[in-house]
Amino acid sequence: MKPLTDRGYPHQLDCAGGAIEIRLLTPTDQAAVLAFAQRLSTHDLLFLRRDISQPPVVAAWMEATRRGRMLSLVALRAGVLHGCATLVRDPLSWSPHVGELRVIVEAPLRGQGVGQKLTRECFAIALDMGLEKLTALMTVDQPGAIAVFEGLGFQPEALFRGHVKDREGKTHDLIALSHDVASFSAQRAAYGIDKAF
Repeated sequence: MKPLTDRGYPHQLDCAGGAIEIRLLTPTDQAAVLAFAQRLSTHDLLFLRRDISQPPVVAAWMEATRRGRMLSLVALRAGVLHGCATLVRDPLSWSPHVGELRVIVEAPLRGQGVGQKLTRECFAIALDMGLEKLTALMTVDQPGAIAVFEGLGFQPEALFRGHVKDREGKTHDLIALSHDVASFSAQRAAYGIDKAF
């Protein structure tokens, strides 16, 4: 497994409104993450498993980052955080070979490639970590996010009806998408394109 520093962070992504910096999240980003989350709508927060607009949730995230249990990337413009992606795995579970991707980008930056860049970077990190399968969970009323994941080869695997309840008490169906990373990695090596990601 290559060290993550081999990915050369920070990366720069040129967008219509100005350059976006992509780098690893550190626990010192706690205030920036909280400020970002509090700008998100209730519906946007459904992209994630927990309500990151709550300080205790963000504090737990930073602690998990400090302990190496979660790895996150952030997207910043002029020092302001506008998006993040997290790769979560539990090496003590029955599924240490599986990682979950969680991605969210602020509405004004959607459609500019920021979410796709964050997702691709986490995908590449998952390959470097030797993960065999990736999953992503989101409500079905997020077609843009679903399209980004499907564009990377994720396939729908399960639908959980009424699985998510928002702050107003409305339920939403949850879709689980997955990707066979081990198969992708083998194909990549067979075609000699190991450096593609």
